[in-house]
Amino acid sequence: MSAPRKHRYDLIVIGAGPAGERAASLAASLDKNVALVEKSELGGAAVNTGTLPSKTLRETALYLSGLGQRGLYGVDYTFDREVHVGDLIHRQREVVRSHQTLSGQNIARHSIELFHGTATLEDSHNVRVSHAHGRTVTLDGDYVLIATGSRPFRPPGIIFDGVAVHDSDSILRLKQIPTSIVIVGAGIIGCEYATLFSALGISVALIDNDDKFLPMLDEEIAALLMDRMRALGISLVFERRADSVRRAGGGQQITVLFKEGDELLADVALFCVGRNSNIEALGLDEIGILLGERGCIAINEYYQTTVENIYAAGDVVGSPALASTSMEQSQSAVQHMFGGQHKTTANPSIPTGLYTIPEVAMIGATEQALRKKGQSYAVGRAPYKRNSRAQIVGDTSGMLKLLFDPESRVLLGVHIIGEQASELIHMGQACMYYQGTIDFFAENVFNFPTLSDLYKYAAYDGLSKLR
Repeated sequence: MSAPRKHRYDLIVIGAGPAGERAASLAASLDKNVALVEKSELGGAAVNTGTLPSKTLRETALYLSGLGQRGLYGVDYTFDREVHVGDLIHRQREVVRSHQTLSGQNIARHSIELFHGTATLEDSHNVRVSHAHGRTVTLDGDYVLIATGSRPFRPPGIIFDGVAVHDSDSILRLKQIPTSIVIVGAGIIGCEYATLFSALGISVALIDNDDKFLPMLDEEIAALLMDRMRALGISLVFERRADSVRRAGGGQQITVLFKEGDELLADVALFCVGRNSNIEALGLDEIGILLGERGCIAINEYYQTTVENIYAAGDVVGSPALASTSMEQSQSAVQHMFGGQHKTTANPSIPTGLYTIPEVAMIGATEQALRKKGQSYAVGRAPYKRNSRAQIVGDTSGMLKLLFDPESRVLLGVHIIGEQASELIHMGQACMYYQGTIDFFAENVFNFPTLSDLYKYAAYDGLSKLR
Protein backbone atom coordinates (compact mmCIF):
# COMPACT_ATOMS: atom_id res chain seq x y z
CA MET A 1 0.00 0.00 0.00
CA SER A 2 1.35 3.43 -0.90
CA ALA A 3 2.09 5.96 1.84
CA PRO A 4 -0.56 8.59 2.54
CA ARG A 5 -0.20 11.63 0.30
CA LYS A 6 1.13 14.78 1.97
CA HIS A 7 -0.87 17.99 1.80
CA ARG A 8 1.12 21.26 1.76
CA TYR A 9 -0.04 24.40 3.66
CA ASP A 10 1.19 27.77 4.82
CA LEU A 11 -0.57 27.22 8.16
CA ILE A 12 -2.00 24.21 9.93
CA VAL A 13 -4.41 25.07 12.76
CA ILE A 14 -5.22 22.36 15.28
CA GLY A 15 -8.57 22.98 16.97
CA ALA A 16 -11.68 24.67 15.53
CA GLY A 17 -12.79 26.61 18.58
CA PRO A 18 -12.83 30.43 18.75
CA ALA A 19 -9.03 30.71 18.65
CA GLY A 20 -8.54 28.21 15.86
CA GLU A 21 -11.35 29.46 13.65
CA ARG A 22 -10.24 33.08 14.03
CA ALA A 23 -6.62 32.20 13.18
CA ALA A 24 -7.57 30.15 10.14
CA SER A 25 -9.93 32.85 8.84
CA LEU A 26 -7.36 35.62 9.23
CA ALA A 27 -4.60 33.61 7.56
CA ALA A 28 -6.93 32.74 4.68
CA SER A 29 -7.82 36.41 4.27
CA LEU A 30 -4.07 37.06 3.91
CA ASP A 31 -4.12 34.66 0.91
CA LYS A 32 -2.51 31.84 2.82
CA ASN A 33 -3.27 28.17 2.20
CA VAL A 34 -4.79 26.95 5.48
CA ALA A 35 -5.72 23.57 6.95
CA LEU A 36 -7.94 23.30 10.02
CA VAL A 37 -8.03 20.09 12.06
CA GLU A 38 -10.85 19.28 14.50
CA LYS A 39 -11.48 15.95 16.20
CA SER A 40 -14.94 16.80 17.53
CA GLU A 41 -17.57 19.48 16.85
CA LEU A 42 -16.89 22.87 15.33
CA GLY A 43 -16.85 25.72 17.83
CA GLY A 44 -14.86 24.09 20.62
CA ALA A 45 -15.81 24.29 24.27
CA ALA A 46 -17.07 27.87 23.88
CA VAL A 47 -19.88 26.74 21.60
CA ASN A 48 -20.49 23.14 22.68
CA THR A 49 -19.87 22.74 26.41
CA GLY A 50 -18.92 26.09 27.94
CA THR A 51 -19.62 29.72 27.20
CA LEU A 52 -22.69 29.64 24.96
CA PRO A 53 -24.53 26.66 26.52
CA SER A 54 -24.10 27.91 30.10
CA LYS A 55 -25.06 31.50 29.21
CA THR A 56 -28.08 30.26 27.28
CA LEU A 57 -29.10 28.20 30.31
CA ARG A 58 -28.80 31.35 32.42
CA GLU A 59 -31.20 33.27 30.19
CA THR A 60 -33.58 30.30 30.11
CA ALA A 61 -33.50 30.05 33.90
CA LEU A 62 -34.24 33.77 34.22
CA TYR A 63 -37.17 33.43 31.83
CA LEU A 64 -38.66 30.27 33.35
CA SER A 65 -38.22 31.45 36.93
CA GLY A 66 -39.57 34.94 36.34
CA LEU A 67 -36.63 36.18 38.41
CA GLY A 68 -36.02 39.01 35.96
CA GLN A 69 -39.51 40.33 36.67
CA ARG A 70 -39.52 40.00 40.44
CA GLY A 71 -39.78 43.36 42.08
CA LEU A 72 -41.65 44.89 39.14
CA TYR A 73 -45.02 46.40 40.02
CA GLY A 74 -44.86 44.78 43.46
CA VAL A 75 -45.47 41.34 41.93
CA ASP A 76 -43.46 38.32 43.07
CA TYR A 77 -43.35 35.93 40.11
CA THR A 78 -42.93 32.25 40.98
CA PHE A 79 -43.20 29.01 39.06
CA ASP A 80 -46.68 28.11 37.97
CA ARG A 81 -45.56 24.73 36.65
CA GLU A 82 -42.83 22.16 37.14
CA VAL A 83 -39.69 22.88 35.11
CA HIS A 84 -38.32 19.93 33.14
CA VAL A 85 -34.87 19.37 31.66
CA GLY A 86 -36.40 19.72 28.22
CA ASP A 87 -37.46 23.26 29.06
CA LEU A 88 -33.88 24.14 29.95
CA ILE A 89 -31.96 22.53 27.11
CA HIS A 90 -34.25 23.25 24.14
CA ARG A 91 -32.99 26.78 23.61
CA GLN A 92 -29.43 25.74 24.44
CA ARG A 93 -29.46 23.12 21.68
CA GLU A 94 -30.81 25.63 19.17
CA VAL A 95 -28.10 28.17 19.99
CA VAL A 96 -25.33 25.55 19.78
CA ARG A 97 -26.64 24.21 16.47
CA SER A 98 -26.88 27.71 15.03
CA HIS A 99 -23.29 28.59 15.94
CA GLN A 100 -21.95 25.30 14.61
CA THR A 101 -23.63 26.14 11.31
CA LEU A 102 -22.14 29.64 11.32
CA SER A 103 -18.67 28.21 12.00
CA GLY A 104 -19.00 25.81 9.09
CA GLN A 105 -20.15 28.58 6.78
CA ASN A 106 -17.24 30.80 7.84
CA ILE A 107 -14.71 28.02 7.18
CA ALA A 108 -16.20 27.33 3.75
CA ARG A 109 -16.36 31.03 2.86
CA HIS A 110 -12.63 31.40 3.49
CA SER A 111 -11.79 28.24 1.48
CA ILE A 112 -10.16 26.65 4.52
CA GLU A 113 -9.60 22.90 4.15
CA LEU A 114 -11.21 21.14 7.11
CA PHE A 115 -9.92 17.78 8.38
CA HIS A 116 -11.84 15.76 10.97
CA GLY A 117 -9.64 13.63 13.17
CA THR A 118 -7.01 13.55 15.92
CA ALA A 119 -3.84 15.54 15.24
CA THR A 120 -0.34 14.41 16.23
CA LEU A 121 2.83 16.39 15.53
CA GLU A 122 5.37 14.12 13.85
CA ASP A 123 7.90 16.97 13.80
CA SER A 124 7.80 20.77 13.70
CA HIS A 125 6.22 20.86 10.23
CA ASN A 126 4.30 17.60 9.78
CA VAL A 127 0.94 16.86 11.38
CA ARG A 128 -0.63 13.41 11.15
CA VAL A 129 -4.44 13.39 11.25
CA SER A 130 -5.98 10.09 12.33
CA HIS A 131 -9.63 9.56 11.48
CA ALA A 132 -11.97 7.52 13.67
CA HIS A 133 -12.28 4.78 11.03
CA GLY A 134 -8.50 4.30 10.84
CA ARG A 135 -7.53 6.35 7.79
CA THR A 136 -4.65 8.82 8.24
CA VAL A 137 -3.41 11.81 6.30
CA THR A 138 -0.23 13.84 6.77
CA LEU A 139 -0.26 17.63 6.54
CA ASP A 140 2.93 19.62 5.92
CA GLY A 141 2.93 23.26 7.02
CA ASP A 142 5.30 26.19 7.30
CA TYR A 143 3.58 27.13 10.56
CA VAL A 144 1.43 25.29 13.07
CA LEU A 145 -0.98 26.89 15.56
CA ILE A 146 -2.17 24.76 18.47
CA ALA A 147 -5.61 25.84 19.69
CA THR A 148 -6.94 22.63 21.20
CA GLY A 149 -8.61 24.26 24.20
CA SER A 150 -9.17 22.70 27.60
CA ARG A 151 -11.50 20.48 29.59
CA PRO A 152 -12.64 20.46 33.24
CA PHE A 153 -10.08 19.22 35.77
CA ARG A 154 -11.31 16.16 37.68
CA PRO A 155 -9.76 15.81 41.15
CA PRO A 156 -8.29 12.36 41.81
CA GLY A 157 -10.38 10.16 44.05
CA ILE A 158 -13.70 11.59 42.85
CA ILE A 159 -15.80 9.28 40.66
CA PHE A 160 -17.66 11.30 38.02
CA ASP A 161 -20.63 9.14 37.05
CA GLY A 162 -22.47 11.75 34.96
CA VAL A 163 -25.59 11.12 37.04
CA ALA A 164 -25.02 12.50 40.53
CA VAL A 165 -21.41 13.70 40.24
CA HIS A 166 -20.58 16.12 37.42
CA ASP A 167 -18.01 18.50 36.03
CA SER A 168 -18.95 21.68 34.15
CA ASP A 169 -19.25 19.76 30.86
CA SER A 170 -21.38 16.82 31.98
CA ILE A 171 -23.73 19.03 34.04
CA LEU A 172 -25.18 20.18 30.70
CA ARG A 173 -26.48 16.62 30.22
CA LEU A 174 -28.54 16.43 33.40
CA LYS A 175 -31.39 13.95 33.08
CA GLN A 176 -33.66 15.66 35.59
CA ILE A 177 -33.80 18.84 37.63
CA PRO A 178 -32.38 18.22 41.14
CA THR A 179 -33.86 19.70 44.30
CA SER A 180 -30.42 20.32 45.80
CA ILE A 181 -26.86 20.68 44.55
CA VAL A 182 -23.40 21.09 46.10
CA ILE A 183 -21.02 23.08 43.89
CA VAL A 184 -17.34 22.67 44.72
CA GLY A 185 -15.26 25.61 43.53
CA ALA A 186 -16.41 29.23 43.91
CA GLY A 187 -14.60 30.55 40.86
CA ILE A 188 -16.37 32.21 37.95
CA ILE A 189 -17.91 29.01 36.55
CA GLY A 190 -19.01 27.80 39.98
CA CYS A 191 -20.64 31.13 40.81
CA GLU A 192 -22.42 31.29 37.47
CA TYR A 193 -23.90 27.82 37.93
CA ALA A 194 -24.77 28.53 41.57
CA THR A 195 -26.92 31.54 40.67
CA LEU A 196 -28.41 29.78 37.64
CA PHE A 197 -29.59 26.80 39.69
CA SER A 198 -30.72 28.98 42.57
CA ALA A 199 -32.88 30.99 40.16
CA LEU A 200 -34.70 27.74 39.39
CA GLY A 201 -35.55 27.21 43.04
CA ILE A 202 -32.87 24.57 43.62
CA SER A 203 -31.14 24.51 47.01
CA VAL A 204 -27.49 25.44 46.38
CA ALA A 205 -24.40 25.15 48.58
CA LEU A 206 -21.28 26.75 47.08
CA ILE A 207 -18.02 25.51 48.57
CA ASP A 208 -14.45 26.77 48.16
CA ASN A 209 -11.14 25.92 49.78
CA ASP A 210 -10.00 29.55 49.76
CA ASP A 211 -10.82 32.15 52.40
CA LYS A 212 -11.45 34.89 49.82
CA PHE A 213 -14.35 35.18 47.40
CA LEU A 214 -13.42 35.87 43.75
CA PRO A 215 -10.19 37.71 44.66
CA MET A 216 -9.80 39.10 41.11
CA LEU A 217 -12.87 41.32 41.67
CA ASP A 218 -12.89 44.68 43.40
CA GLU A 219 -13.58 43.86 47.05
CA GLU A 220 -16.65 46.10 47.24
CA ILE A 221 -18.19 44.48 44.16
CA ALA A 222 -17.37 40.99 45.45
CA ALA A 223 -19.12 41.81 48.74
CA LEU A 224 -22.21 43.05 46.87
CA LEU A 225 -22.28 39.86 44.78
CA MET A 226 -22.05 37.74 47.93
CA ASP A 227 -25.00 39.64 49.39
CA ARG A 228 -27.08 39.06 46.25
CA MET A 229 -26.17 35.36 46.15
CA ARG A 230 -27.18 34.92 49.75
CA ALA A 231 -30.42 36.76 48.99
CA LEU A 232 -31.05 34.12 46.31
CA GLY A 233 -30.73 31.50 49.05
CA ILE A 234 -27.23 30.25 48.18
CA SER A 235 -25.21 28.90 51.10
CA LEU A 236 -21.57 30.08 50.80
CA VAL A 237 -19.00 27.97 52.64
CA PHE A 238 -15.27 28.80 52.56
CA GLU A 239 -12.07 27.04 53.66
CA ARG A 240 -13.45 23.60 52.90
CA ARG A 241 -11.72 21.03 50.65
CA ALA A 242 -13.81 18.25 49.14
CA ASP A 243 -12.22 14.87 49.82
CA SER A 244 -14.69 12.31 48.46
CA VAL A 245 -18.25 11.64 47.37
CA ARG A 246 -20.35 8.64 48.34
CA ARG A 247 -23.91 7.45 48.03
CA ALA A 248 -26.00 8.40 51.03
CA GLY A 249 -27.23 5.20 52.63
CA GLY A 250 -27.95 3.48 49.34
CA GLY A 251 -30.49 6.13 48.34
CA GLN A 252 -30.62 8.53 45.43
CA GLN A 253 -28.73 11.32 47.18
CA ILE A 254 -24.97 11.69 47.61
CA THR A 255 -22.80 12.94 50.45
CA VAL A 256 -19.84 15.22 49.81
CA LEU A 257 -17.20 14.74 52.50
CA PHE A 258 -14.59 17.38 53.33
CA LYS A 259 -11.08 17.01 54.70
CA GLU A 260 -12.05 19.28 57.57
CA GLY A 261 -14.44 16.56 58.79
CA ASP A 262 -17.86 17.93 57.85
CA GLU A 263 -20.14 16.75 55.04
CA LEU A 264 -23.08 17.90 52.89
CA LEU A 265 -26.02 15.93 51.53
CA ALA A 266 -27.50 16.73 48.10
CA ASP A 267 -29.02 15.24 44.94
CA VAL A 268 -26.09 16.33 42.77
CA ALA A 269 -22.48 17.45 43.17
CA LEU A 270 -20.83 19.72 40.61
CA PHE A 271 -17.03 20.20 40.61
CA CYS A 272 -15.72 23.46 39.10
CA VAL A 273 -12.08 23.34 40.14
CA GLY A 274 -10.12 24.52 37.12
CA ARG A 275 -9.27 23.09 33.73
CA ASN A 276 -6.63 20.95 31.96
CA SER A 277 -5.19 21.75 28.54
CA ASN A 278 -6.05 19.30 25.75
CA ILE A 279 -2.57 18.25 24.67
CA GLU A 280 -2.39 14.47 25.26
CA ALA A 281 -2.50 13.26 21.64
CA LEU A 282 -0.32 16.00 20.17
CA GLY A 283 3.08 14.50 21.00
CA LEU A 284 4.50 17.80 22.22
CA ASP A 285 7.18 16.31 24.47
CA GLU A 286 8.72 14.44 21.55
CA ILE A 287 9.36 17.62 19.55
CA GLY A 288 10.57 19.72 22.47
CA ILE A 289 7.63 21.96 23.31
CA LEU A 290 7.77 23.09 26.93
CA LEU A 291 4.69 22.48 29.08
CA GLY A 292 3.60 24.02 32.37
CA GLU A 293 1.09 23.13 35.08
CA ARG A 294 -1.96 21.13 33.96
CA GLY A 295 -0.57 20.87 30.44
CA CYS A 296 -0.47 24.58 29.64
CA ILE A 297 1.84 25.29 26.69
CA ALA A 298 4.64 27.77 27.41
CA ILE A 299 4.68 30.72 24.98
CA ASN A 300 6.43 34.06 24.52
CA GLU A 301 4.76 37.44 23.98
CA TYR A 302 4.07 36.56 20.33
CA TYR A 303 2.45 33.21 21.22
CA GLN A 304 5.41 31.21 19.93
CA THR A 305 6.20 27.98 21.71
CA THR A 306 9.74 26.76 22.37
CA VAL A 307 9.68 25.49 18.76
CA GLU A 308 9.94 28.63 16.64
CA ASN A 309 7.41 27.88 13.89
CA ILE A 310 4.79 26.42 16.27
CA TYR A 311 2.44 28.80 18.02
CA ALA A 312 -0.30 28.26 20.61
CA ALA A 313 -3.31 30.33 21.68
CA GLY A 314 -6.50 30.11 23.71
CA ASP A 315 -7.29 27.92 26.69
CA VAL A 316 -4.37 25.63 25.89
CA VAL A 317 -1.93 28.35 27.08
CA GLY A 318 -3.82 28.99 30.35
CA SER A 319 -5.15 32.17 31.93
CA PRO A 320 -7.24 34.16 31.18
CA ALA A 321 -8.82 31.37 29.08
CA LEU A 322 -11.69 33.45 27.71
CA ALA A 323 -13.24 33.09 24.25
CA SER A 324 -12.67 36.81 23.68
CA THR A 325 -8.97 36.72 24.56
CA SER A 326 -8.45 33.42 22.73
CA MET A 327 -9.54 35.00 19.44
CA GLU A 328 -7.27 38.01 20.01
CA GLN A 329 -4.31 35.78 20.87
CA SER A 330 -4.65 33.66 17.74
CA GLN A 331 -5.07 36.73 15.57
CA SER A 332 -1.90 38.22 17.02
CA ALA A 333 -0.07 34.95 16.43
CA VAL A 334 -1.05 34.90 12.75
CA GLN A 335 0.01 38.52 12.32
CA HIS A 336 3.40 37.66 13.79
CA MET A 337 3.81 34.59 11.58
CA PHE A 338 3.15 36.38 8.33
CA GLY A 339 4.42 39.88 9.10
CA GLY A 340 1.01 41.52 9.25
CA GLN A 341 0.57 45.25 9.57
CA HIS A 342 -1.68 45.02 12.62
CA LYS A 343 -0.88 44.22 16.22
CA THR A 344 1.21 41.17 17.01
CA THR A 345 0.44 41.13 20.74
CA ALA A 346 -3.00 41.15 22.37
CA ASN A 347 -4.11 44.19 24.37
CA PRO A 348 -3.24 43.46 28.02
CA SER A 349 -6.23 45.48 29.30
CA ILE A 350 -9.25 43.28 28.75
CA PRO A 351 -12.73 43.28 30.26
CA THR A 352 -13.92 40.44 32.45
CA GLY A 353 -17.57 39.44 32.59
CA LEU A 354 -19.28 37.15 35.08
CA TYR A 355 -22.67 35.91 33.93
CA THR A 356 -23.89 35.43 37.43
CA ILE A 357 -27.26 36.71 38.64
CA PRO A 358 -26.71 39.65 38.80
CA GLU A 359 -24.04 40.15 36.15
CA VAL A 360 -20.62 41.49 37.11
CA ALA A 361 -18.02 43.11 34.85
CA MET A 362 -14.72 44.88 35.35
CA ILE A 363 -11.72 46.34 33.56
CA GLY A 364 -8.58 47.90 34.91
CA ALA A 365 -7.37 48.21 38.49
CA THR A 366 -9.25 47.27 41.65
CA GLU A 367 -9.12 49.30 44.85
CA GLN A 368 -7.02 46.65 46.59
CA ALA A 369 -4.52 46.59 43.70
CA LEU A 370 -4.11 50.36 43.77
CA ARG A 371 -3.64 50.33 47.55
CA LYS A 372 -1.01 47.61 47.23
CA LYS A 373 0.90 49.73 44.69
CA GLY A 374 0.62 52.77 46.91
CA GLN A 375 -1.08 54.66 44.11
CA SER A 376 -3.49 57.47 45.00
CA TYR A 377 -6.98 57.21 43.55
CA ALA A 378 -10.48 58.57 43.89
CA VAL A 379 -13.84 56.81 43.57
CA GLY A 380 -17.14 57.70 41.94
CA ARG A 381 -20.22 55.54 42.45
CA ALA A 382 -23.66 55.41 40.85
CA PRO A 383 -26.23 53.08 42.43
CA TYR A 384 -28.78 51.46 40.12
CA LYS A 385 -31.60 52.47 42.46
CA ARG A 386 -31.15 56.11 41.39
CA ASN A 387 -31.23 55.29 37.67
CA SER A 388 -34.55 55.49 35.84
CA ARG A 389 -33.86 52.64 33.41
CA ALA A 390 -32.80 50.38 36.27
CA GLN A 391 -36.08 51.13 38.01
CA ILE A 392 -37.97 50.31 34.82
CA VAL A 393 -36.29 46.91 34.41
CA GLY A 394 -36.57 46.14 38.11
CA ASP A 395 -32.89 46.08 39.13
CA THR A 396 -32.31 48.48 42.02
CA SER A 397 -29.46 46.67 43.79
CA GLY A 398 -26.63 47.21 41.31
CA MET A 399 -23.81 49.73 41.19
CA LEU A 400 -21.35 51.24 38.70
CA LYS A 401 -18.02 52.29 40.19
CA LEU A 402 -15.22 54.36 38.66
CA LEU A 403 -11.65 54.52 39.94
CA PHE A 404 -9.55 57.44 38.69
CA ASP A 405 -6.42 59.44 39.34
CA PRO A 406 -7.32 62.45 41.54
CA GLU A 407 -4.77 64.72 39.81
CA SER A 408 -5.11 63.89 36.12
CA ARG A 409 -8.64 62.39 36.42
CA VAL A 410 -7.51 59.58 34.10
CA LEU A 411 -9.76 56.52 34.42
CA LEU A 412 -8.00 53.64 36.19
CA GLY A 413 -10.75 51.05 36.55
CA VAL A 414 -14.45 50.37 36.02
CA HIS A 415 -16.46 47.91 38.13
CA ILE A 416 -20.12 47.09 37.60
CA ILE A 417 -22.63 44.78 39.23
CA GLY A 418 -26.16 44.68 37.87
CA GLU A 419 -28.27 44.41 34.75
CA GLN A 420 -26.28 44.51 31.48
CA ALA A 421 -22.94 44.87 33.29
CA SER A 422 -21.13 42.84 30.63
CA GLU A 423 -22.40 45.25 27.94
CA LEU A 424 -21.90 48.47 29.91
CA ILE A 425 -18.25 47.73 30.63
CA HIS A 426 -17.21 48.45 27.04
CA MET A 427 -17.83 52.17 27.36
CA GLY A 428 -15.36 52.28 30.20
CA GLN A 429 -12.99 50.11 28.18
CA ALA A 430 -13.06 52.59 25.28
CA CYS A 431 -12.32 55.50 27.63
CA MET A 432 -9.39 53.65 29.21
CA TYR A 433 -7.96 52.62 25.84
CA TYR A 434 -7.58 56.28 24.87
CA GLN A 435 -6.36 57.20 28.37
CA GLY A 436 -9.49 59.26 28.86
CA THR A 437 -10.60 61.07 31.99
CA ILE A 438 -13.89 60.81 33.84
CA ASP A 439 -14.72 64.27 32.47
CA PHE A 440 -15.74 62.42 29.30
CA PHE A 441 -18.70 60.93 31.13
CA ALA A 442 -19.62 64.12 32.98
CA GLU A 443 -19.55 66.33 29.87
CA ASN A 444 -21.33 64.10 27.34
CA VAL A 445 -25.05 63.56 26.77
CA PHE A 446 -26.51 60.06 27.11
CA ASN A 447 -29.91 58.82 26.00
CA PHE A 448 -32.53 58.91 28.73
CA PRO A 449 -33.55 56.63 30.28
CA THR A 450 -30.55 54.32 29.87
CA LEU A 451 -28.26 52.35 32.11
CA SER A 452 -25.36 54.08 30.34
CA ASP A 453 -26.37 57.22 32.22
CA LEU A 454 -24.86 55.55 35.29
CA TYR A 455 -21.44 56.58 33.99
CA LYS A 456 -22.40 60.26 34.10
CA TYR A 457 -23.61 60.13 37.69
CA ALA A 458 -20.63 58.07 38.84
CA ALA A 459 -18.42 60.77 37.29
CA TYR A 460 -20.46 63.50 39.03
CA ASP A 461 -20.01 61.65 42.31
CA GLY A 462 -16.25 61.33 41.85
CA LEU A 463 -15.76 64.95 40.81
CA SER A 464 -17.83 66.24 43.73
CA LYS A 465 -15.50 64.44 46.12
CA LEU A 466 -12.51 66.18 44.54
CA ARG A 467 -14.13 69.55 45.15
